[in-house]
Amino acid sequence: MDFTIIATATFGLEKVVAQELKDLGYDDLTIENGRVIFEGDEMDIVTCNIWLRTADRILIRMAEFKAESFEELYQGTLAVEWGDIIPITGYMHVTGKSVKSKLFSVPDCQSIVKKAVVDAMKRKYRRDLFPETGAEYKIEIGILKDVATLTLDTSGPGLHKRGYRENAGEAPLKETLAAALVLLSKWNPDHQLADPLCGSGTIAIEAALIGRNIAPGINRSFVAEQWEIIPQDLWDDVRSSARNLINNKSFRILASDIDTRVLRTARDNAEKAGVSDNIAFQKLDVRDFSSKKKYGYIITNPPYGERLGEVSYVEELYKTMGKTFQELNSWYYYVLTSYEGFEKYFGQKSDKNRKLYNGRLLCYYYQYFPKNDK
Repeated sequence: MDFTIIATATFGLEKVVAQELKDLGYDDLTIENGRVIFEGDEMDIVTCNIWLRTADRILIRMAEFKAESFEELYQGTLAVEWGDIIPITGYMHVTGKSVKSKLFSVPDCQSIVKKAVVDAMKRKYRRDLFPETGAEYKIEIGILKDVATLTLDTSGPGLHKRGYRENAGEAPLKETLAAALVLLSKWNPDHQLADPLCGSGTIAIEAALIGRNIAPGINRSFVAEQWEIIPQDLWDDVRSSARNLINNKSFRILASDIDTRVLRTARDNAEKAGVSDNIAFQKLDVRDFSSKKKYGYIITNPPYGERLGEVSYVEELYKTMGKTFQELNSWYYYVLTSYEGFEKYFGQKSDKNRKLYNGRLLCYYYQYFPKNDK
């Protein structure tokens, strides 16, 4: 079956997701705010769920139409052949959102959509009641500026849920964003990589997964695995192929932090992810970080100073980072923070920066290059 597939993305990461898709062999991509759209089939749904590192979810777009009234919303939803995907026993779970639209009551929109979906199912199966005791089919009605988009979620829990991070610390960085930071840096395992403020280790772990070519979704499940239209053999084949593509490159990422507790969590996470042999964890103050390697990369996500009383601490921390990192003048270093005065306290204007969102928090990804690479 052919589908219009949407890989959703955090704002600012759309082009990163698109590049991942191109690397997987997809073309004719449409990049929009928060999503990349392309055509595909069941195999593509499986492949993208298992392999994409920076996308949030993989959705099937069922319909898109103008809806300025409940009748238009109902008729547009009714026109979809939901029974082609959802079986008689399917659990039809409707969620919704509305932005700058005449139909602003999300609960009412959800009710209208659910009624229309059930009526379409009645048309397909010629019956009035559906037990909804089977696999989940999460339908979302999203209305933006009076344009309604109906989607089916194939992922279930977001794609950042790799399965290795049960404990995340106080201010977790999503795995998808951490992977994006690494991909944007263009790091590869032939060069040293360090995170001297590693926290629960997410950046180092995602980098190790990239370095070993380990598919991020290889060890988790997806809601569409329970769907009748996607044979289990497809999931088994893609996972088997992914395992065969894992390499055994020898490299060691340096991950350090001053907090013993979070380092213990980081080690546990790396063990669960299967990359503990590729990461050297160490208790170390950032001021004491150094390396004998002439060339390398630092990628880090330091505290932002969001909490009351933390501003003076992060300002001193950024000063320390600036002095420490600038000693490594032939290294690349990349810092994600929401603190607007970062460059001032770091003591150096970035060569490049990029707007990214950590959750709902607007951040900048400050990028510093060696003098001979500017």
